[in-house]
Amino acid sequence: PVANATITLSPLSHQLHPGDSMTLHCLVQVGSAPVTFTWLHNGQEVAQGPLLQLGAIDEGHSGTYQCVATKQLDGHQALSLELALKVTPWGHRDTVAAGVSWTLFLLFLLMGVIMAWHLWHHV
Repeated sequence: PVANATITLSPLSHQLHPGDSMTLHCLVQVGSAPVTFTWLHNGQEVAQGPLLQLGAIDEGHSGTYQCVATKQLDGHQALSLELALKVTPWGHRDTVAAGVSWTLFLLFLLMGVIMAWHLWHHV
């Protein structure tokens, strides 16, 4: 019988962003015979075959993925553990905006100190 269906990722990444691509591989330990592979995304069938290519991913790719390996001779199945995938938006804009805001605040503070010093010395 088929046993121990597992999913591996390529590339190995802890964080994915929109536009990235990745491949999920389904591996099984089998005694013999041909095996078919079915991919599930959030419980719905999305593809057939041992590889699932995800290109130009977006937040819609987030969710759980499972691989079902079926031995063709007797129909015995092995179901992988669920792989949870979360696609996060790029955070550079927020980081840059926060950095610019902080810089402007410090610049205005410095200008205020200079103006106060200048007025204090000329009075």
